[in-house]
Amino acid sequence: MIIDLRSDTVTRPTAGMKDAMFSAPIGDDVFGEDPTVNALEEKAAKLFGKEAAIFCPSGTMTNQIAIRLHTRIQTEVICHKYSHIYLYEGGGIMANSLASVKLLEGDLGKITADQVKAAINPDDVHAPETTLVSLENTMNKGGGSIYTLNEIKPIRKVCDEHGLKLHLDGARLFNALVESGESPAAWGAQFDTISICLSKGLGCPVGSLLLGSKADIKRARKVRKAWGGGMRQAGFLAAAGIYALDHQVDRLKEDHARARTLGEMLLKLPFISEVFPVATNIVIARLEGMSPEDFMKKLSGQQIKSVKFGPDLVRFVTHLDFEDEHLEEFGKRIGRIF
Repeated sequence: MIIDLRSDTVTRPTAGMKDAMFSAPIGDDVFGEDPTVNALEEKAAKLFGKEAAIFCPSGTMTNQIAIRLHTRIQTEVICHKYSHIYLYEGGGIMANSLASVKLLEGDLGKITADQVKAAINPDDVHAPETTLVSLENTMNKGGGSIYTLNEIKPIRKVCDEHGLKLHLDGARLFNALVESGESPAAWGAQFDTISICLSKGLGCPVGSLLLGSKADIKRARKVRKAWGGGMRQAGFLAAAGIYALDHQVDRLKEDHARARTLGEMLLKLPFISEVFPVATNIVIARLEGMSPEDFMKKLSGQQIKSVKFGPDLVRFVTHLDFEDEHLEEFGKRIGRIF
């Protein structure tokens, strides 16, 4: 048995999801004629109280489209220094939008309204114009940390006062929502655009959605086309998204519970000096006296997969293919190693 905890992207479609995919009615989505894609987009937009949505191959594409919508050449994006849009999207802010980035510090990957306000550039010929603030929930590099609405609303207020757009990288937003109990519609009201990923904890094989106004999503379709993201009979993939939203959201709480137990197991090991607070399904362990490479080599010898997440950090992510039997086996195997 291989225990793969590298990411929640390693999930495989469940039997019910496969059935939904194989029976989906399909058409040509570039012509707007795939009924299942249309149904997914309408469902997601309605869920978050937004006017429209667009289905794309990846969360990187939905994030980068949003940045293109809200910036132009010589403007600037404010985000945390550990944001996915900055660290893990191939320099896309520069390559796709020719925009600058203002990177902020913040506890467990989160920033505050006061920080955002202080980071807005003056109207000065020497500085790029600030046009966009981007947040991430849950925060990957923060160990799956969660923003609450009470933290978001003051940031929204600052954006409104200064004419800025607010985007949410919600790759794991449903993990945050099932933990906080806050509603998708309440979150939709705070952001101009939201990216949600279907291929992480929700278990779909492919796909993300960008949600926003009708005008923004109309422009997004043109950007998606230019970037090669137009898909034809994409209903097979969209059907997985509909199934996931209907059947695989509440079960994310199970991933969180297993992640907390996994974190407790890791804390008992030698060479682990710290485990970040486990808020959702991401567990980040800090090593002392052993390199991540050596630690991961020992894990690999027991068929446990993880990822290096910094010079002294290793990340583990729980997901729907990591069940109680895998958690129990994980405990046995690390006991044999250490």
